[in-house]
Amino acid sequence: MRHSEPDVVIVGAGIAGGALGTVLARAGFEVVLLERENSYPDRVRGEFMAPWGVTELAKLELLQPLREAGALFTRRNIPYDEIFAPAEAEARAFDLTKMHAEGFGALCLGHPATCDIFAQLATTSGASVLRGTGDISVTSGSRPIVSCVHDGASLEFRPRLVIGADGRNSSARKNLGFKVNADKPRNLLGGMLVKGVPSWPRDMQVIGVEDRFHFLVFPQGDDLLRLYGTYHFADKSRFDGPDRRAKLIDAFRRLTCLPYAEAIAASTPIGPFNSFSNEDHWIDDPTCPGVVLIGDAAGHNDPIIGQGLSIALRDVRLVSEILGEAKAAGREPDFRPYVEERAERMRRLRITAQVVTTLRVEFGQEARERRARVGKRVAAGQLAPLPASLIGPERLPAEAFLPETIEKLLAS
Repeated sequence: MRHSEPDVVIVGAGIAGGALGTVLARAGFEVVLLERENSYPDRVRGEFMAPWGVTELAKLELLQPLREAGALFTRRNIPYDEIFAPAEAEARAFDLTKMHAEGFGALCLGHPATCDIFAQLATTSGASVLRGTGDISVTSGSRPIVSCVHDGASLEFRPRLVIGADGRNSSARKNLGFKVNADKPRNLLGGMLVKGVPSWPRDMQVIGVEDRFHFLVFPQGDDLLRLYGTYHFADKSRFDGPDRRAKLIDAFRRLTCLPYAEAIAASTPIGPFNSFSNEDHWIDDPTCPGVVLIGDAAGHNDPIIGQGLSIALRDVRLVSEILGEAKAAGREPDFRPYVEERAERMRRLRITAQVVTTLRVEFGQEARERRARVGKRVAAGQLAPLPASLIGPERLPAEAFLPETIEKLLAS
């Protein structure tokens, strides 16, 4: 450690913290990152990056390292569904390469691997990354204080700025008493990594519905797939118990609309099956004196639309730009543009997730008819918030998120 008064201390060296630490260190800031984990566990999330998030990666000059590490790009999304035959679903495939200027599509890479890459980049860029750090405490103020224990020693930092990037259960956020707003939990989403599916096209992702099961499949390297299932709380026992991994595999085995169901049924689980409740959490203002929160620490979108990584990288870009401009001008940073942009971004994505939940996690005949109607309307060009999850919420007009627009979209 060079000294105990760095420019920035980042609490959390996961994807958001590691990316921001890299960008700031490259810009000449003295940065210390504090990470609880010695190695990054499989958290069963954070492995799909929407096309608009890939654009953020490119703007941050962080895309190439992930490509070199073997990231896959899904170029087509096939909406396999009980309401039409597989051939029709394939004819309705979305071309994900057309969603952003880079033309790569969506990005898929394991969460632990991405965390490791960004932590290593931060280190080689000049940041200090302290893994296995415990008892982290943050005090706000014009000169905030961060205390922790690392390698048995008590450390104290007095940086110019503390950035909380320590995830959904952020201790920095709890320390500082931020008020977290939350929607009522809507349903459960569980995921698991499996191996042994070499027949799955590496450029294809799938999001579909059959019976009382909303399923998602994203490829990883070699013959790996990440499987996700979304289901009602009333169906929780279907996926509970010591054999829960086998139960998820069985749910995919039963799918008649998915041509690769038998291939998945023959796969082998190689990670845990964890499930989480689906709802939005947000903070009206994720800043206080000397502190700013980013990524999930600042509030997360309902994971049903997979926006977590894209949100985090937009946060990284906006905060790093504000800090860079303030440093160049010799003044204190003003985070109001970040606060305002993030609030509107999260509001739009919250609405988008609510519509997607209505379409994909409501089951039965009425729900099937609704999905069919909405699919035709969107294909015909009717205004809807749905593209926000692929192209970015700011690229749609404000009218797309109005109640009357959504009512017209869903109307019978």
